[in-house]
Amino acid sequence: MPMNYAEYLKVDQLLQLQQVRSEPPEHDETLFIIIHQVYELWFKQLLHEFDRLKSEFSNNDLYGAIHRLGRTRTIMKTLVSQLDILETMTPMSFASFRDRLEEASGFQSAQFREMEFVLGYKRAKTIEFVPESSPSRARLVKRLNERTVVDCFYEFLAHHGVATPAELLNRDLTKPTEPNKDIQEGILKLYREQPQLAILFEQMVDYDEGQQEWRYRHVKMVERTIGNKQGTGGSLGVAFLKQSLFKSIFPDLWEVRHKF
Repeated sequence: MPMNYAEYLKVDQLLQLQQVRSEPPEHDETLFIIIHQVYELWFKQLLHEFDRLKSEFSNNDLYGAIHRLGRTRTIMKTLVSQLDILETMTPMSFASFRDRLEEASGFQSAQFREMEFVLGYKRAKTIEFVPESSPSRARLVKRLNERTVVDCFYEFLAHHGVATPAELLNRDLTKPTEPNKDIQEGILKLYREQPQLAILFEQMVDYDEGQQEWRYRHVKMVERTIGNKQGTGGSLGVAFLKQSLFKSIFPDLWEVRHKF
């Protein structure tokens, strides 16, 4: 018998993964679980796309990179729109099952930390919140020591005549990426002399802006739901989330804006 839809997508197994812990079951707990499971699936896809983007940058694949960034931006728009659904849950409704989360928290999402690492926002300390000897921790350690999307972007720029400064070529890969004036001057020159690259640069800024929008919307959603309470899992809740608000992925592309 040929494979059918349910078998290919493992639908039966998928629909068994939404198990509420409240007793009697609180209606909105199912929504809460599904939204966050879907987030994890999209994080998996974004990591898949960013690994491909790194390769496209390294291989000077302009059109592949443009396509890749367009897709990731569209996914990010979907992540933002999911918050609209989550915000249909009132603070009182969330409070009715919040204690069932115990120490579980979105702060512990290893895949989101992987996304931060692959995009250059590396904070080794966050690995401490992932269980030792777990596959998630191993993936994070690997990402911490890998080149980021930004490092591969420097390779792309080199293909177009922008020399990467020695301090970037030899930088500690476990540290976050930082803006660099030499890179900014090179980007500005490419904007002026190779306008076809401006499409790529603006796609990068577009994704960057979209992720900042998601962070902002996420902070406001959490603030709207729990106020200034401590987050589950021992995090600082809203205060912790605000630390990364407006953190640019591609700061060099923002720094050149005033020079046009």
